Amino acid sequence: MTTSPSPLPPLEALEGARARIAPHVLRTPLVRLPIDGAHAVHAKAENLQRTGSFKLRGASNFLARMEDADRARGVVTHSSGNHAQGVACAAHVFGVRASIVIPEGAAQVKVDRTRAWGAEVVRCANTSAAREGTAQRIADERGATLVPPFDHPWIIEGQASVGLELFDDLPDVANVLVCVGGGGLIAGITAALRGRGSRARIIGVEPTLAADAGASFDAGEIVTWPAEDVTRTVADGVRTQALGAHTFAVIRSGVDAFVNVDDDAILDAAAWMLREAHLVVEPTGALALAAYRMLAGGDGPVTLRAGPTVVIVSGGNLDPSVLHALVDRDLPS
Repeated sequence: MTTSPSPLPPLEALEGARARIAPHVLRTPLVRLPIDGAHAVHAKAENLQRTGSFKLRGASNFLARMEDADRARGVVTHSSGNHAQGVACAAHVFGVRASIVIPEGAAQVKVDRTRAWGAEVVRCANTSAAREGTAQRIADERGATLVPPFDHPWIIEGQASVGLELFDDLPDVANVLVCVGGGGLIAGITAALRGRGSRARIIGVEPTLAADAGASFDAGEIVTWPAEDVTRTVADGVRTQALGAHTFAVIRSGVDAFVNVDDDAILDAAAWMLREAHLVVEPTGALALAAYRMLAGGDGPVTLRAGPTVVIVSGGNLDPSVLHALVDRDLPS
């Protein structure tokens, strides 16, 4: 396995990964959103993916690239929920034993669906150290292969299929807004778009309460935020404390800017998606739309380019209690 970080993996590797995972994932649509304006706004609807999240793509590519002997010893990973489901589903498809470490505080619907794919679920404290340490212990005890949530070339290759599909459907896209946790999704999309020659403005979006990636981008080096800070945000899919070395290398090579949005704006965007666009989107999946609404209104540090915009809807695995709250939420006029 490749271990040294390198910017912008070659397009041939990304196309190979897309072909490799095609039998196991859905090609999700670009959905035109009912937003008035001079230029169209589309959602790349990964909430409609087989496991309700883009994470299945990277997990499927990783397991597909493993040697048979390694698959026979099983896999282990750690995740707050969507990567957990992606690995559990991919392991089910490939007939591989999977153990998934999920921290306390994760959405119960994600825990239940991970178990439904036949994976063993192991709980731990909600810190990066506890997650990584528990997963490593299981891997050491069983000889299982650790499937990283984001920081591995095979994971980035798989996530890049989101960007390849986007470019095929909308080659003149002007702006792409992507939620950022560990950076696997934005790294994959960036590699795909830059590899295809796109000059779209790529904007990473984080909650204000978990903005370590933007801090890293500005500092030119990876910045780690404390667990007690990042776990405050409602966007549970991006409660990562730091970018990975591989993802950061790609982000520095091809991402244009980062912006932050507060939790109220995230929930407003998720409620709007549900009630106006008829898409069920988890708070993390609404980050990109929240940022678009802010930037289109003239707020924030980034100016959108003229032309069509795509907001990446990363997932739609909503706890029922959150879904009910979004239905009842008062939206800004």
